[in-house]
Amino acid sequence: MNILMTGATGLVGTALVKTLTTEGHTIYRLTRAETNKRSTKEAGVLDVPWNPSSGEIRRSGDSSLLQVPADVDAVINLAGAPVVSGRWTKERKALLRSSRVDTTRGLVSAIAKMEKRPRVLISASAIGYYGDRGDELVTEKSAPATDFLAELAKEWENEAVKAEKFGVRVALLRFGIILAKQGGALPKMMMPFKFGLGGKLGSGRQWTSWIALQDVVAIVQEALRNENWKGPINLAAPQAVRNSDFTKSLAKVMHRPAIFTAPAFALKLAMGEMAETLLGGVHVAPQVLEQNGYRFLHANLDEALKAILG
Repeated sequence: MNILMTGATGLVGTALVKTLTTEGHTIYRLTRAETNKRSTKEAGVLDVPWNPSSGEIRRSGDSSLLQVPADVDAVINLAGAPVVSGRWTKERKALLRSSRVDTTRGLVSAIAKMEKRPRVLISASAIGYYGDRGDELVTEKSAPATDFLAELAKEWENEAVKAEKFGVRVALLRFGIILAKQGGALPKMMMPFKFGLGGKLGSGRQWTSWIALQDVVAIVQEALRNENWKGPINLAAPQAVRNSDFTKSLAKVMHRPAIFTAPAFALKLAMGEMAETLLGGVHVAPQVLEQNGYRFLHANLDEALKAILG
């Protein structure tokens, strides 16, 4: 396959590029034109400059810049600035939105201009769509919340599904907390444990819906080739756990104590509105994955952490 990809240098993108190129696929990695200095030297990966605002991929009049082939089989959209990174100032919120909503809008605009359109658009989203739901078990059919992250996810998805009017199958991957040793949330979670200061966040009763990076890659592979995979898909292991239990499992695997508690008021003082993402939680069921017969590589948290951390 010829695959266009945004966010290819992030945690999920890097893992996907490695797997897909090994299988013989060619990745056209979309990069902002002003930052594209030279083509990548990775086998099977080619950097292509584009303008996310206009959706223009080809830059006319410059033959030195690589152009996307006429036959694009699939598009994978993983672009988005990190959510948990500093306070949510007005400027930060604008960046979170533009890096997701505006980029996705530009990508769909680019698809619309293609003479031969891709068969599928796999676009990232997040379980933040559901908001803090207490003990409610949510599925892909559950209604969205109304907080900042939920509204962001709704806008993000709404832009992606516009590709359907061009005959493109759209799969919306609502990511849970992705567990990987090389990046994402897990290394940050591990840091206090390394110094013997690990513990639960707030009450510890909030649900943590997680998924191993290895499963994320496998699910994207399946979504690329299976015509039945479309619409919203919850990417979360079938065994969500409460924050206190996640803390205990991580401490056990790391052979560290977990005796401290990060008080809710302290998190709010330090992080502001963003603290709500840590103190709240959602119990997500991967209903669509299970209905499609997907078998998780890591369904149990203890086993997953042992495999990830070696």
